[in-house]
Amino acid sequence: MKKSGLLNPELSALVAQAGHTQHIVLADAGLPIPPQVRCIDVSVSAGLPQLLPVLQAILGELVIEAVSVAQETRDLSPQWYSELQRTLPEVPVHELPHEALKEGLPQALAVIRTGETTPYANVILHCGVNF
Repeated sequence: MKKSGLLNPELSALVAQAGHTQHIVLADAGLPIPPQVRCIDVSVSAGLPQLLPVLQAILGELVIEAVSVAQETRDLSPQWYSELQRTLPEVPVHELPHEALKEGLPQALAVIRTGETTPYANVILHCGVNF
């Protein structure tokens, strides 16, 4: 058994596989995921697990250089958006229309579906490099 870090074997393998400039999407429970995109479903029930704790666990092992979220998140889920910014104090947050976010899903290395039920709570992680 692993001593620390990500215990989920699919998440651990995904982080090990991720390269610079690739994207990993953390999704709420309702985001439509294209069938050709790898989906790691960690959802248990509505609200479990929430997206931000999953993000925090992933940040312990993955280098990211930026994140992207839907523009609608700031207006329709302002408290969640503020929590995201507190979770990523030194990471640039880019905004794009929700439809554009969905259109970019086929280019993702994988989508991690959570049980998050906050509207527009989806985050694209732009993988960085540690050197």
